Amino acid sequence: MRYKVIVSYDGTLFDGYQIQKDKRTIQNEIQIALAKLYQKEIKISSSGRTDKGVHAYGQVFSYETEKEIEPYKIKKALNTYLPKDVSIINVNKVDDSFHPRGSIKNKEYVYKINIGTFNPIERNYVYQHGYDLDVKKLKKAAKLFVGTHNFKNFCTNDEEEKKTYVRTVNKISISKKDDIIIISIVGTGFLRYMVRMIIGTMIAYNDGKVDLDNIKFSLDERCPNRTIYKVPSEGLYLMKVTYPQR
Repeated sequence: MRYKVIVSYDGTLFDGYQIQKDKRTIQNEIQIALAKLYQKEIKISSSGRTDKGVHAYGQVFSYETEKEIEPYKIKKALNTYLPKDVSIINVNKVDDSFHPRGSIKNKEYVYKINIGTFNPIERNYVYQHGYDLDVKKLKKAAKLFVGTHNFKNFCTNDEEEKKTYVRTVNKISISKKDDIIIISIVGTGFLRYMVRMIIGTMIAYNDGKVDLDNIKFSLDERCPNRTIYKVPSEGLYLMKVTYPQR
């Protein structure tokens, strides 16, 4: 049988989500907890990976097991075994056709930017940009990224093995409350660093470092130049992953 699990975590003290040798990762902590619960090794499949310092409210993973346990008991047990910076939000049984990555309808990422005075309390959770940003300018740049585009110039170099760099961004929303700017990006899927590079480029446009034509050209697959603009990881959150209703 297969279980779908929603997990939240504070990424500050992790070297990312995916298992890496001799490094603390969210996936490894989850699999350690599952091994304690089932008394055997359990491997999980996830909706995607998040990088070092990135947080999540709604990361999704699934796993298979022959032993049936009530979902609420799984949730309680895993939260007992997991460290305090990782928490299971929900557990459900799903059919065998479900895959946390292949079945995705949309993902939503949120990025938080402090444009006011440096805040040491929130330094790991909000990007401390430190100077004003024009929301109207950010929105103007954001419009160029909405739709289906080739994002080869908006991902890290280790994406070379990808068969396609084409992704669809459905919506980018930008709001401001006091000194905090919140950017929400919803899409069908994202390449590594894609969200951070999109937002970094939006800020570069605000600062006059690039113009709209530069951005348009960067989204052309014929453009050879990968963007040099990328915001830090600490302001980024994987908010939720949605799946088609069955």
